[in-house]
Amino acid sequence: MPEPKGTAKLIGVVVPRVYRWTMHDDRIDSQSDSYAVVDDGHIVLIDPLPMAIQDLTKLGTVQAIVLTASCHERSAWRYRREFKVPVHAPAGAVDFEEDPDFWYDQGDHLAGNLIAIHTPGPTEAYYSFFLERDGGVVFCADLLTNYAGEGLRFVADEYQDDPPRIRESVRHLLSLSFRTLCPDHGDPITSGAKETISETLARDAQHKKT
Repeated sequence: MPEPKGTAKLIGVVVPRVYRWTMHDDRIDSQSDSYAVVDDGHIVLIDPLPMAIQDLTKLGTVQAIVLTASCHERSAWRYRREFKVPVHAPAGAVDFEEDPDFWYDQGDHLAGNLIAIHTPGPTEAYYSFFLERDGGVVFCADLLTNYAGEGLRFVADEYQDDPPRIRESVRHLLSLSFRTLCPDHGDPITSGAKETISETLARDAQHKKT
């Protein structure tokens, strides 16, 4: 899938040294978001959207790019060439436009102190990232969305490979210690994220009974 057209807007700090960009993604006619983790002046881009270079350079030096899934390549390959940095991608993922530099797996520690968490459902090779500092942050890709006015919810089942397994993956995330949730589509939840996820699971289960 080609890059989105346009330039994502830097919204600001989610938690200390975690930054968010957002844009209307013409490819899906909806909101897309991406994040950067900064550690000692080194930037790790997570599922990067097209961004203004000045937004990045004022944060530090790009060190690496990490992808949660093959559907989130976005601007990764262009940034690899521009910044001369490696792209890390999940083992077993297919259909990349270019070959990643490194493959990661469950529990691997990546640049930026991110920990890879296998969260299959949208596809088999699908991952979230866990950052242990500042109360804990989970980057959940497409497991959940949080569009303004809609609240936290699951993507419609018809767009997922295995919807029941997505619910299992989200329940697995609750075993981690975190208070902030960062989706690839929608606004971050910066406090009480686990409680909000539990409420979403309960609401989803009730909906499926009716």
